[in-house]
Amino acid sequence: MKRSIFPRLFLALAMSVTGFTVAAPVQAHAESNWLSDLIRGRFDTSARRPQRDLDRGRQRPWQARPEVPQEPVKPKRTVAIPKVSAPRYFSYQAVSPVRVDFSKVIAAAAAVPGMTLPGGASFTAAAPALEGFDLTAEKADAKAIAAYYAEHPDFIWVTGFGPNAKAQAALAVLDSAGDEGLDAQQYAVTAPDAAFSMNDMAGRLKELVRFEMTLSARVLRYSRDVASGRVDPDKLSGYHDLPVLPFDADKALGELAAATDAGAWLADKAPHGAEYKKLRAAMARIRKETEAEVVVDSKLFLRPGGSSPEFGKLMEIVWRDGNPDIMAEHGLDIMKARKSDTYSDDLVPVIKAVQKARGLNPDGIIGPRTVAAISPASKVERMEKIRLALERLRWLPHDLGARRVFINQPEFIVRYYENNDVKLSMRVVVGKKTNQTSFFYDEIEQVDFNPYWGVPRSIIVNEMLPRLLNDPGYLDRAGYEVTDAKGRNIPSSSIDWGAYGANIPYNVRQTPGEANALGELKILFPNKHAIYMHDTPSKSLFNRDSRAFSHGCVRLQKPREMAAAVLGTNVAEIRRELANGHSSRRVPVKIPVYVAYFTAWPEEDGSIGFFSDVYGRDEHLLKALDAVKEAREAAG
Repeated sequence: MKRSIFPRLFLALAMSVTGFTVAAPVQAHAESNWLSDLIRGRFDTSARRPQRDLDRGRQRPWQARPEVPQEPVKPKRTVAIPKVSAPRYFSYQAVSPVRVDFSKVIAAAAAVPGMTLPGGASFTAAAPALEGFDLTAEKADAKAIAAYYAEHPDFIWVTGFGPNAKAQAALAVLDSAGDEGLDAQQYAVTAPDAAFSMNDMAGRLKELVRFEMTLSARVLRYSRDVASGRVDPDKLSGYHDLPVLPFDADKALGELAAATDAGAWLADKAPHGAEYKKLRAAMARIRKETEAEVVVDSKLFLRPGGSSPEFGKLMEIVWRDGNPDIMAEHGLDIMKARKSDTYSDDLVPVIKAVQKARGLNPDGIIGPRTVAAISPASKVERMEKIRLALERLRWLPHDLGARRVFINQPEFIVRYYENNDVKLSMRVVVGKKTNQTSFFYDEIEQVDFNPYWGVPRSIIVNEMLPRLLNDPGYLDRAGYEVTDAKGRNIPSSSIDWGAYGANIPYNVRQTPGEANALGELKILFPNKHAIYMHDTPSKSLFNRDSRAFSHGCVRLQKPREMAAAVLGTNVAEIRRELANGHSSRRVPVKIPVYVAYFTAWPEEDGSIGFFSDVYGRDEHLLKALDAVKEAREAAG
């Protein structure tokens, strides 16, 4: 029975009026869309059921239709995904010392009448012996020596016919430079013998004037090194952002000439903080150690009940380090365990106490990080880490500030100080190796509550852009705001993200909320690295011993406590502020903050903690120090 087409016609018209559509799979162009044809007045009854008949295998002559030419498919535009490069490490180029030009000193001395009297040597009589003297010094020091002695043609280090008490004090300091983590050989000066012949006065004057200049050059080198370091940190890598502390060589020579105690003057050039003094004392102590070094296999892994010959060695080191709190509670057990290979259950509290004291997860399992925290591989390695720590401390202001925040990246710890005492300490998460946290210092200025997260360009380009090329509306759905250079909101879906390479002219920020990457607050110390302290939704990472997971910022385990500390208030006030939505508060007084990198650092209990070199920066600093040494040795 032939069915009428009118019911379908009415249905089609009704659907077109109401806007109702039926979703259907996309079909080949050879198959006609009967509904579209009907609405447009091109209905063909011979083509009303082609697919059904084909499915049943009943091809009929009336099914044949002219092929509709397909439009050519435009190939997708291939976009090269750009990258924002991370800072890099440099091959350190040490500055070579230069030869001191004594010509002006000789000329100035020649203009002053002088003679050698029985009571002592005359500088003006000795100065001609500087002709041909090949002495090298750092460029600024060489210039200062020539200028000072041309203006003040007299001895600083000589009285009578030999080195004076001031010289002896200076020589003693130079000789003990190793206690400061310096290389004493780079400041070596040979003093003239006390015995000499009055018949060879010209020879004695030559000895004395050349000793005078050499000691001045090496005292200036030592003073500069101990005050501001041997290495310019910003020449190490793009991750270092630390100005070289100034040292006035001209002023130093004048002060040394007037000083009654050169040893005290030199001691005052080093950093004054308690941390430096503790590290220095540890260096001096370790250098004098003569007992056999206990070395524990760095790959030791031991659970309770396990045995290893290395276990007794580990307990020997715990006993030797003598943490007062741990020894008071577990001293007897530690003493017995020094002779045992078995990690018995009753010793688990000892290991947990040691792990907790070292800032590790106190799980009672002995692994490489626990071994490294208790003792580096050798005495040499401990000395090396302290030596590098002393060098790095010289890059910072000598007075760190009685109130300050100090972040030590390899330790994964931040400390808040008041009156130079630690008032608050907590775990932090720092940048992963591909997004390293920089080494710099600044001042805390502001706390933002329920913050926006302004996404750094490196994250937009390196991590978001690959997805945006295929899904431009991703940011709209994920709770981000996109604005142009004039601050106008732009739908992410409307942007051709592949058109700009790495120079994307849009700003992206994540709105406040539970999913916000910064959590409920951030603490700002504006800097060119876009690094700050903040909360995080990823709380579980604080349970890890190694906590290098961020894009470079510093995540805080207890952000409310830190915000209260820097604002000079309490946690209850911070909680009330958070309940009011997005807001900001300036700190009453700017607070120094140090985003630092030390693989050896004093602990609150007085011991020195040693930490893994998470970014491999120790090696770069060691190479730089070697480069400085080689440059000085080559110059003579």
